[in-house]
Amino acid sequence: MGFAGDGSGFALLASCFGDPAAPENGFCRQHVAVLDAGAGAWVLRRSPLPRVTGTDGVSSDLVALGPGRALIEEGGDGPVGRTWFTGDGGRTWRAGDTRTVGTTPEIPAGAVLRTDCAEPAGAPQDDCVRHRLVVVSPRDGRRRALARGPLLGDRPRPQEQPEPDGSWWVSGTDPLSGRAAVAVSRDGGRGWTVTRLPGPTADPGWYTAVAVGRDAVYAAEMGELKGGEPVKNPMRALHRSVDGGRTWLRMWTTGPNEQPRTLLGLPIPGPGGRVELGAELAEYRSTDGGRTFTRLTEGTHHTRRTPLGLLREPSPCQYALTRDGVRWSTFHLACDNRPGG
Repeated sequence: MGFAGDGSGFALLASCFGDPAAPENGFCRQHVAVLDAGAGAWVLRRSPLPRVTGTDGVSSDLVALGPGRALIEEGGDGPVGRTWFTGDGGRTWRAGDTRTVGTTPEIPAGAVLRTDCAEPAGAPQDDCVRHRLVVVSPRDGRRRALARGPLLGDRPRPQEQPEPDGSWWVSGTDPLSGRAAVAVSRDGGRGWTVTRLPGPTADPGWYTAVAVGRDAVYAAEMGELKGGEPVKNPMRALHRSVDGGRTWLRMWTTGPNEQPRTLLGLPIPGPGGRVELGAELAEYRSTDGGRTFTRLTEGTHHTRRTPLGLLREPSPCQYALTRDGVRWSTFHLACDNRPGG
């Protein structure tokens, strides 16, 4: 699911039908749900994706690129995948592919920031030596290399969407110390400022998830934990900045037993030192900037940034959006016997 700043949106759906006696006879049909700007309900429109057999599974992706614009990417292991772009709300689709063509000096409004393999060019993820930032264009859905990226080692990891203040964030490693670092651009990717995080170890870990709130920026440093029971999606530290990312203070350091130890997606910043974390088994809240946490509801949810705010899925086919980290608007999609489903 993806949204544009005007409230319109897209969602990629799949309906699969199985045959237990002959699994090869099963198949999945894929659909596109579209919410036009100002519309009161989602409508189904044609998907350009072919029907897949039940044994192949469904691995396609949809990327919203602004009002009425989206890109569907066909899943697969090949170096060049097929794509389809729409600029008219899913009424028509134009075929393309995932190759990077040319460069762009900036990240335009509506674009998504990703990476591809720069060395060796076009290599699969596992064989890539050096990654580079690429921009998925809202004009035609094609990928173009960002002319100037931050100095963050060979594997920079961008956040696909800008934060509410228009900043773009990328995590990686500080080229001098090798420790975890983040970079921010406030001019659409033309220039970058890199700052090192005061992480608990010299090992740079996996990546850092950044979320900008009204009065603070939070950076969750992800990576393997030493000691204690192994966990999925381990978070080893939470950092906070009150000057836009120029300086950082480590607020929370995860130990063998301290909770929260994991994070799904992004931190959820709120006003006055409030921040919430969706962990593997429960949700946690801090009211002192991340120094201490209180366990809230059971269950898991993944949080990600959209142009309308932070989006999470508390339960199957139920979604919630927030702009301030406190008030949530809920809605349903693809649910049986529910209004708007």
